[in-house]
Amino acid sequence: MAASTFLLIAFLALITSQAIASDPSPLQDFCVADKDSPVKVNGFVCKDPMAVNADDFFKAAKLDQPRDTTKSKVGSNVTLINVMQLPGLNTLGISLARIDYAPLGQNPPHTHPRATEILTVLEGTLYVGFVTSNQADRSNRLFAKVLNKGDVFVFPQGLIHFQFNPVHDKPAVALAALSSQNPGAITIANAVFGSKPPISDDVLAKAFQVQKGTIDWLQAQF
Repeated sequence: MAASTFLLIAFLALITSQAIASDPSPLQDFCVADKDSPVKVNGFVCKDPMAVNADDFFKAAKLDQPRDTTKSKVGSNVTLINVMQLPGLNTLGISLARIDYAPLGQNPPHTHPRATEILTVLEGTLYVGFVTSNQADRSNRLFAKVLNKGDVFVFPQGLIHFQFNPVHDKPAVALAALSSQNPGAITIANAVFGSKPPISDDVLAKAFQVQKGTIDWLQAQF
């Protein structure tokens, strides 16, 4: 095989793998989600285009208004606008979230299995970061930064990340854009210690190198 042919095949394989690694690209102007359809697909069936109207692309989300963080154990409130709230997002590969942080509140370590996130601080200060995967030469590196109003930070798809308001007397607000109509979220502590049914404490005690009593106490919190 000629070198040029091999390089072409490798390049096509690369861009193909990137194309299928996120939400599929639309094949028409829009595909408004028909959430009442009994047909099950990866995403949502398209609503009849003749039945689509401007309200399918609109939501009075009131994202300019503060959210209540007092009922959250971690001191934050995430208002997500994805395809479930805005049917016009179907197949467009994007969603949005407003995140309110109480003083010393946090959006705890979590991942988005289907999306990269770009975060903009609207008010206050945030300490943010993400941890890399288990790679031989740079395993579990932390990339962290203190952000102020107007600053932007990116969290790569699938990596564990967090945001924390380090200020004890002022709240913070951020706006996040995510590269999926349905990015998903896995909060690490909830998933590990609050799964249903629970993960065996023998497994978790070995994984975290602690006594089973400690694991039992942690599971009881969730």
